Amino acid sequence: MPTQKVSELRELSDDQLALRLEEARQALFNLRFQLPTGALERTSEIGVRRREIAQILTVAREREIAQEEMANG
Repeated sequence: MPTQKVSELRELSDDQLALRLEEARQALFNLRFQLPTGALERTSEIGVRRREIAQILTVAREREIAQEEMANG
């Protein structure tokens, strides 16, 4: 799964964003198991997945804050 720009993540619906987060976390989980066995060729892939997860969580939090502000007036 190639990484996306944050602007592309912002265009996704909440359900799509949650699905993307689940996929990224599963990919990171699998990469972490490949590391000690030596099966992981590009160790930088772990950092890429961590960054992707952080970006998704940031977009989700931005949406939460926007909803709270709308509710508070």
